[in-house]
Amino acid sequence: MKKSIGSYPPVRVQGDGGGVVSQAGGVLLVETVRKTGLDTAISAALAPWRKPRAVHDPGKILLDLAVAVALGGDCLSDIGVLRAEPALFGPVASDPTVSRLVETLAGAGPRALTAIRRARAEVRQRVWTLAGTDAPDADGQVTVDIDGVLVLAHSDKQDATATWKKTFGHHPLVAFVDHGPAGSGEPVAAVLRPGNAGSNTAADHITTTKLALAQLPKQHRRGRSTLIRTDSAGGTHAFLNWLTARGRWLSYSVGMTITDAVHHAVLQIPAPAWTPAVEPDGQVREGAWVAELAGDVLNGWPAGTRLIVRKERPHPGAQLRFTDADGMRLTCFATNTTGTAIAALELRHRQRARAEDRIRAARATGLHNLPLHHTTSNQLWLEVVQLALDLLAWMPMLALTGPARRWEPKKLRLRLFSAAARLVTTGRRRILRLARHWPWTHVITSAFTRLQALPDPG
Repeated sequence: MKKSIGSYPPVRVQGDGGGVVSQAGGVLLVETVRKTGLDTAISAALAPWRKPRAVHDPGKILLDLAVAVALGGDCLSDIGVLRAEPALFGPVASDPTVSRLVETLAGAGPRALTAIRRARAEVRQRVWTLAGTDAPDADGQVTVDIDGVLVLAHSDKQDATATWKKTFGHHPLVAFVDHGPAGSGEPVAAVLRPGNAGSNTAADHITTTKLALAQLPKQHRRGRSTLIRTDSAGGTHAFLNWLTARGRWLSYSVGMTITDAVHHAVLQIPAPAWTPAVEPDGQVREGAWVAELAGDVLNGWPAGTRLIVRKERPHPGAQLRFTDADGMRLTCFATNTTGTAIAALELRHRQRARAEDRIRAARATGLHNLPLHHTTSNQLWLEVVQLALDLLAWMPMLALTGPARRWEPKKLRLRLFSAAARLVTTGRRRILRLARHWPWTHVITSAFTRLQALPDPG
């Protein structure tokens, strides 16, 4: 009788190996930090909080924490993954040291947050310059998407309350710069709010937009070259008045609620006034049409506001709403962009859905849970999450090409960062030898070569 060995080959496991580096693909994040100058910028920003004779630099500790989150960590102690590989990540602070720094920076409040944000804005401008034609503003335009996200809390934390979805947790507002169909996106703002914070709170949208604009290169902080995109939560008079105020003149594409007046106006649109909606490839979107509203429905809104409505056949099984008409699902948005066909404007607004992809990536990068108790500490955690997401956006933008540039964090971790390697020392050089048989070794080595070819920060 032949004995079966099962589906997988049997192996012996021993813990006495040497010269092996796990998470070796994380070298791409380390090189991104070095080439963008993020390490020196964060270290300089947090210099006021470095104690005399301190062994570890606060900037290095914060960046180590961000790299750990980028690799998949979701709490402070996950920095131990980096501590286990000093040959790759250098000396890493102990868990108590990390906790003390977080407590210190959280206690400093806005001062520490402002210092970190200024450093990120400074580095972001350099990254976009290095990216050249791959930068988000390569065509002279920048799109910022703002959306809310519910973060559940499984224990009693400060400002954790019941949410509008009848869950328990927080309701932060986040903003991302859209990289378009060829890339992903990068975070530019995250404002922590209680779980019961309103979706349509104009003051919170204004605060988030201010933080987002401060992260952009100076030429994009005002003017029509910057587009602010939101869902209907941003469709308030106060927010649109702020966006279009004298000296600001920002472009916007903001979802609007279907009011009774809008619903009545839609019913009066003659059939020839409806234009077929389009897909990104220019083809007609089957079963969808767009039209522009005018007249009394624009009363009270900023001058130049255009109201565009779309009607579309709902997908099978979808339940129509009270505001829908003639068996069609209605949606509406406002914009101040002129000189563009309404079908193209509607497609541009519909592409705001990419913000949901950014939020999904953020949830997989430390945002599915706020690990600390106090609100100030969790706001600092949001800054760490943004640093991690910055690295996960900048590295592909600077080093990856083709479909790999669109890989989300989970795929980057599985295919690139988790790769193991052997560390070889020859003379004064240390060489990281990746496995030849790993399917994505060439992606890692090519990306590292591109990063090394970038000029060092001045």
